[in-house]
Amino acid sequence: MAKVKPVTGGRPGSGKSSGSKKGLWRSLKRRLLQLLLVILLAPPVLTVIYSVVPPVSTLMIGRYVQFLWVDRQWVPLDEISPNLIRSVITSEDSGFCKNHGVEWDALQDQVEALSEGEKPRGASTITMQTAKNLFLWGDRSYIRKGLELPLALMLDAILSKKRVLEIYLNIAEWGEGIFGAEAAAQAWFGKPAKDLTRTEAARLATALPNPLGRNPAKPSGGHRRLAATNLARVTGAGPIFGCVLGK
Repeated sequence: MAKVKPVTGGRPGSGKSSGSKKGLWRSLKRRLLQLLLVILLAPPVLTVIYSVVPPVSTLMIGRYVQFLWVDRQWVPLDEISPNLIRSVITSEDSGFCKNHGVEWDALQDQVEALSEGEKPRGASTITMQTAKNLFLWGDRSYIRKGLELPLALMLDAILSKKRVLEIYLNIAEWGEGIFGAEAAAQAWFGKPAKDLTRTEAARLATALPNPLGRNPAKPSGGHRRLAATNLARVTGAGPIFGCVLGK
């Protein structure tokens, strides 16, 4: 008579099932770690590439994906009017040549304003805006603002001030589908960016905070006043443009 072997384990196949689950979990963790590594390495690797290759912004990529019209004509910084360079630095980041991508004092002021229940007013530098345009999304959020800080510090460490400004002026939005100084100058004034007058440059610079709502060619009364204020500030700005225009 055959002997019946005692059952010593659990359900048939339970060991195999448990092993496959563990293997699946290990594979998933490995994939997640690989994805995290790619996310961490992508910005510095792309920044090194962008030091010699003209980049596109995430907003431009979004329009390309949706098959929407994009007008961007890359030009080197020396083919952009010094008038526009002065107006943009004065309007967007007067400490551009001195800071390391982040204005910590201005940022602290905004944090304090927020803690007191006041509405924060930006505190973004040109380098932070460049980081946002290259790597992040457009909607305002504290998560995005927090990501801007290390990205801006990285851009400032890898790129020269001239290259940061050159990238910014070539990917900034100046109207629906209009990106960069050359496309903006052609669209709004019918001339190359290198030929922009002081008044035209001031109107373009003060359109940047609201590029879809401000028309540099036909500015509203409020826009005209902003441009006039910008012109006055540029005149009295002093030596704040030396890192890009020399003394």
